[in-house]
Amino acid sequence: MTPETLARIHAASFTLPRPWSAAEFASLLRDPANFLLTQGAGFILGRTVLDEAELLTLAVSPHSRRRGLGSRLLQAFEDAAVARMASTAFLEVASDNSAARALYASANWQNAGRRRNYYAAGIDAVVMRKDLPMG
Repeated sequence: MTPETLARIHAASFTLPRPWSAAEFASLLRDPANFLLTQGAGFILGRTVLDEAELLTLAVSPHSRRRGLGSRLLQAFEDAAVARMASTAFLEVASDNSAARALYASANWQNAGRRRNYYAAGIDAVVMRKDLPMG
């Protein structure tokens, strides 16, 4: 997917605080620590640093939701993180994003903390973590 396509899917998925631009995606993709996985009308962007992985964003076009694509992308992220020698993964999700929080919980991600007023309009971020199997 091109940075422009990623930005379009992201904009259709997120309005607050604001969707990421094509230029931001292009910049992120230049960093060798970051990795992009795509399937159909969805993508997941992550990074690994030493033995930790971070899920930066997961987006699925609205017309492709509720078909298991988010779960498949999340599993692909975890597999890629393990292949990159990560033993723990982290993410931040808006506290009011119940669909995303349910997806992560169903994949055995655990609440690890909270960042107060992290997103626009004073929305907290829930920090989640998952211990990954040793590859």
